Amino acid sequence: MAITAQMVKELRETTGAGMMDAKKALIETDGDMEAAVDWLRTKGLAKAAKKSGRVAAEGLVGVTVSGGKGVAVEVNSETDFVAKNADFQKLVAGITDTALTVSDVEALKAASLNGKTVDTVVNEAIAVIGENMTLRRMATIEGDSVASYVHTAAADGMGKIGVLVAVKGTDNGIAKQIAMHIAATNPASLSEADLDPVLVEREKNVLTEQARESGKPDAVIEKMIVGRMAKYFEEVTLLGQKFVLNPDVTVGQAAKDAGVEVVGFVRMAVGEGIEKEKEDFAAEVAKTLKG
Repeated sequence: MAITAQMVKELRETTGAGMMDAKKALIETDGDMEAAVDWLRTKGLAKAAKKSGRVAAEGLVGVTVSGGKGVAVEVNSETDFVAKNADFQKLVAGITDTALTVSDVEALKAASLNGKTVDTVVNEAIAVIGENMTLRRMATIEGDSVASYVHTAAADGMGKIGVLVAVKGTDNGIAKQIAMHIAATNPASLSEADLDPVLVEREKNVLTEQARESGKPDAVIEKMIVGRMAKYFEEVTLLGQKFVLNPDVTVGQAAKDAGVEVVGFVRMAVGEGIEKEKEDFAAEVAKTLKG
């Protein structure tokens, strides 16, 4: 019987198995869907399906740099216990290294790791470790030089927050310092030109309404808005922020004084944007013990 892509897709959705495992199961069972599910279960590859509904908001961010290219990858788990697990950390390290060879997270999931796709490796790890895991995202950055920094490191090159900074010119250590600054301040963009126009307009509207409440003339209000928007840009753009290591200068000026130009950055924190389930510590321990 011919095995179609739709059949593979259906089996993957039913079991949570990797693409190649699902295809192999269908081939082994001559396309019998129920038999294929059983085949995967006997191999321990369908266990992931039982975990897939759980929220995975913990985990690690892995970062690595090769030449003028750096990548950051977020791999999530359900609990912080697993993030401290050596096998999970080895998984994150392998995925992060593999990410250097691809351009986006979908390509990363399909890329080869230890002779299997990354997607399959993650699903097999779910079956072994017993928690839902997700390869959530990756980001790539390039420049003449790229520096990395990991905050709250769990192991070499991975932790709760990963930062990459790309610079134009010869880096003398300033890029690592700027990466540490970014971890602390979480800027919204590199510069004013890179800010989301919707975000800028929203802030301007808020500041305008606040200024109007003062009851001052329109000409004065306009000047107030200009000044307050300048202050806003200083606070949320990397190049406009006061440098943590030397507040007398901006990050942009500190880079310039060091002979480089910051051309981009990535700041990735574990679980940001994920709605986490509220659960007390005792319940988390009990769930981990039950598997």
